[in-house]
Amino acid sequence: MTKRTPNLQLRNLVAESGLTYEALAKEVRAVAAECGVALRTNKSTIEHWISGVVPAGDTGRYLAVALSRQLGRLLTFHDLGLVPHEEEDESLGLSLGEDPLDALLPMWSHELNRRRFLSTSAYSVAAAGLPLLSYVREIADRTAAARAGQTIGMAEVAAVRDMVRLFSEMDERHGGQHGRSALVQYLRDDVAPLCRGRFRTDATRQQMLSAASRGVHLLGWKSYDAGQQGLAQRYYLQSYALAVESGVPGHDGFVMRTMAMQGLKLHRPEHCQALAETGLNRAKGKVDVQTESLFRVVHAHTLAKSQQRQAAVAEAERARTLLAADCGDEVPFWALAWGPPAASVYSRNAKVYETLGDRRNAAEQYARAAASRPANYARIVALDLVASAEMQLKGGSIEQACATWNRAMDHMDGVRSVRTRRAVTRMRSGLARFRGRGVRCAADLDERAVEFLTAT
Repeated sequence: MTKRTPNLQLRNLVAESGLTYEALAKEVRAVAAECGVALRTNKSTIEHWISGVVPAGDTGRYLAVALSRQLGRLLTFHDLGLVPHEEEDESLGLSLGEDPLDALLPMWSHELNRRRFLSTSAYSVAAAGLPLLSYVREIADRTAAARAGQTIGMAEVAAVRDMVRLFSEMDERHGGQHGRSALVQYLRDDVAPLCRGRFRTDATRQQMLSAASRGVHLLGWKSYDAGQQGLAQRYYLQSYALAVESGVPGHDGFVMRTMAMQGLKLHRPEHCQALAETGLNRAKGKVDVQTESLFRVVHAHTLAKSQQRQAAVAEAERARTLLAADCGDEVPFWALAWGPPAASVYSRNAKVYETLGDRRNAAEQYARAAASRPANYARIVALDLVASAEMQLKGGSIEQACATWNRAMDHMDGVRSVRTRRAVTRMRSGLARFRGRGVRCAADLDERAVEFLTAT
């Protein structure tokens, strides 16, 4: 144990709790016992911690849980004065710790307080290469503690799923900047305490952690849509940690798939193929065929990016074959992040063809993806149509491209998304040479684009 200056934060929290040092020591021992650990924490130990000694090993975590229970709110290591604020900021969310909530709670505080550190943080290639499978093994070797408060059943799990589904639907209809703070507050104030609750069965605990992972994944997606790639990556890592802890088959692999997709989008392919392949292997044989097709098509895209043309086409065909072989099995809640699996497969297949230089097939697959989504998926339908129009333009079909772009913009009304704005700005750039030649459809579309950008 290392000496530090007196820990005034911890002293104040203990005073607020109303516990004597002896009573707090007993509570810490009780939390440790729930995790299968026998501690000898006593009154003198508490005095040492308040004088500035840092608890060894996992003991600080047991202390945080004990005080959280007594005070009725979730406390982080930073709240307890156990991590300097500057040190916490630098790596916040970029590592996989004992409990993902220890990273998420301060991240959410930064979001709600409009701290710029996280929103302006860069994408980390090093974090994309973390040894994720070793983390799976560490979690499997640990005994989960039922942590606090009320007894949680499937009714609470269903409520969380319904709320996350509602936030997801709003996200698709109105864009990632709509309802973001509300989602942060809901996850922090409602979902996090449920994750640290006592559960009627282990299966209930698994499903609650999986639902929480899906909510954090949605926050990552909202950050991605806002162009905050570093923050999105941090949320995806913590979503992965929750998925691993849940033990729900395939869910951790699905988050790996998302991380691979982000790396591909940012042209940082260093770890994408490994992430996609590992994610597929984590899910293969454990999920329904529609969900497996989602894994395979992203794997196909990573193969195309690494110039493995034949392997990429073969894997894309496997994804389509799985869709056709749909046996009617239920698709997991977490696999519906972007709507119907078929639409996601078509859209990602389009990216495979685009990467391989087949613009005609890419345009057709993007259009097919847009047609396969419900009308309320406004943003992603618009972006699929934008991508189809871009392929049509590169293929020399300016009038067809303008018609498709106009259809895309029909879906953009009321959508608050950095990506849709960038798509329209990119469209104007692509149309510039045609406006200069007096092409009427290009001029009319550009006028509509200027109105849209001014309004949003």
